[in-house]
Amino acid sequence: MSHWIEPHPTGIHVRPANAWIDPSVPRERALVTHGHADHARGGHGHVWATRETLSIMALRYGTASGTAVGYGEPFRMGGVSIRYVPAGHVLGSAQIVLEHAGERVVVTGDYKRRPDPTCLPFEPVPCDIFVTEATFGLPVFRHPDTESEVDRLLATLHANPERCVLVGAYALGKAQRLICELRARGHHEPVYIHGALERMCDLYRSFGVEMGELRPATGLPAKAMQGAIVVAPPSALNDRWSRRLPDPITAMASGWMRVRQRARQRNVELPLVISDHADWDELTGTIREVAPTETWITHGREEALAHWCMTHQMRARALALVGREDEDEG
Repeated sequence: MSHWIEPHPTGIHVRPANAWIDPSVPRERALVTHGHADHARGGHGHVWATRETLSIMALRYGTASGTAVGYGEPFRMGGVSIRYVPAGHVLGSAQIVLEHAGERVVVTGDYKRRPDPTCLPFEPVPCDIFVTEATFGLPVFRHPDTESEVDRLLATLHANPERCVLVGAYALGKAQRLICELRARGHHEPVYIHGALERMCDLYRSFGVEMGELRPATGLPAKAMQGAIVVAPPSALNDRWSRRLPDPITAMASGWMRVRQRARQRNVELPLVISDHADWDELTGTIREVAPTETWITHGREEALAHWCMTHQMRARALALVGREDEDEG
């Protein structure tokens, strides 16, 4: 199927449009699903992405040349009809829907099916070829309710008023979502943030995502942060920066916290299974829902999900795209 769309190690080539989806090397025409570094980069000649993603790329990679694409607004490129629909992953994330030669192809980028106060929910689109991620494409990955994980965080905080809880959360998407989820569970005290999160939080606010009072976690005496939540990039959890905090309880918010060994390797005392990716049941349920003729699987546990498809009489193939997993971003 689909002689007009070709997977390559460095991205997916849409031949009639002479454009690439999420290319990992500079291309003249790039269709970008979202702003994470395993999907977006600088150096492209021209980028088509949502307004939010273009702003994120400008902040992170210095990308200057781009066309903002509104959700559900089709445009044509080389005879291919293209539209972006919400993916529910992070602010501005999109699936790319391509129609040409009587076929419809949906490239999901990264996605999740859980509600997220920082972005629009995933929109299922029936298609002929469904190109899906498989970051958590193993049956062991079944994420708990987000509310229960946030409640565990708050219970730990309230039980240790002389300490703080230091939460590692990816700088784009997870940190902002975690703060919003805390607000939704009734935590309205100031949240302290690492300096590496400030500009992205400001960007989210510029798009109407309210996070309550945020304070910088630098230049303060340890006592000022007793009984508080501090959010930082995962890389900061065990570095010298954290030593200034009041006896921190180390937590991390990631789907990878389902794997106890990964939590132990990061010296995480409070693993929080909060993911911005679909889990096993959501991956398989989404494939059933969009009912493709063929499923292409990328960046993750491709083999297990391909095997599930075949045992359910669905055609599938694993794509070997390079650079498609960031452990901290789960």
